[in-house]
Amino acid sequence: MFTISKVLWWFVEPSNLALLVLSAGTVLLWTRWAHFARILFACLAAALLAVAVLPLGPLLIGPLEDRFPAVREPQGPVAGAVVLGGSVNQFLTQSRDQVALGGGAERLTEFVAIARKWPELRLAFTGGSGSLFHQDAKETAVARRLFTDLGLDPARVVFEDQSRNTHENAVFTYRLIRPAAEERWLLVTSAMHMPRAVGSFRKAGWRVVPYPVDYATPGDAEFKLGFSLVDGLDALSVGVREWLGLVSYRLLDRTDSLFPGPSR
Repeated sequence: MFTISKVLWWFVEPSNLALLVLSAGTVLLWTRWAHFARILFACLAAALLAVAVLPLGPLLIGPLEDRFPAVREPQGPVAGAVVLGGSVNQFLTQSRDQVALGGGAERLTEFVAIARKWPELRLAFTGGSGSLFHQDAKETAVARRLFTDLGLDPARVVFEDQSRNTHENAVFTYRLIRPAAEERWLLVTSAMHMPRAVGSFRKAGWRVVPYPVDYATPGDAEFKLGFSLVDGLDALSVGVREWLGLVSYRLLDRTDSLFPGPSR
């Protein structure tokens, strides 16, 4: 399923899909179906204009980010904190010999802050490599280095380095930690990814307290227009990917509900 999901996503990712439509239309121009090509180009232009002007991406991302409230002082005792990978570039780190962070770096910086604020907590980092072809370099190596640079002793952290996706984050880390049935753990990941992460961890047997970070939307209901195709495609891609992830995880029985929330 990991390989299938990677291949399918390449075809449905909005910018790739636009490129495929453009390519198909170009081919049709040289056939007797050239009129279909003109229709394709017109539809593609209208779609790209809508993506550039309308806040389609934020409209998809907002409900995901607002699903769980921000938590800075968890109610009741917690045994530990687990942070999901996906915010480092282990390949660039390896080639440049310098820690390279990507989107979602707040996952790791907030995790270090949690470790300092509550020194009694057990700590875990989960993340191997999400690459389809390169499983030799692991995110854990970058996380160890970053934690050391930020003054967090990596000996305090349990590192899980075999997971390739959120489902495996939950299952593999559970096997390493073996949390007691009554234990609650802070779950640290990007706010838009939190519903799928919570559902996956609950399904794997964890009792989690969602600790969302790395917000991409301001949290207001204002409908803002813009004019940036690059930004629009980027936000749309993120939103579509997360919603498709929720649907596919539910169909595969990897989450406890279609749209996990605080009441479940």
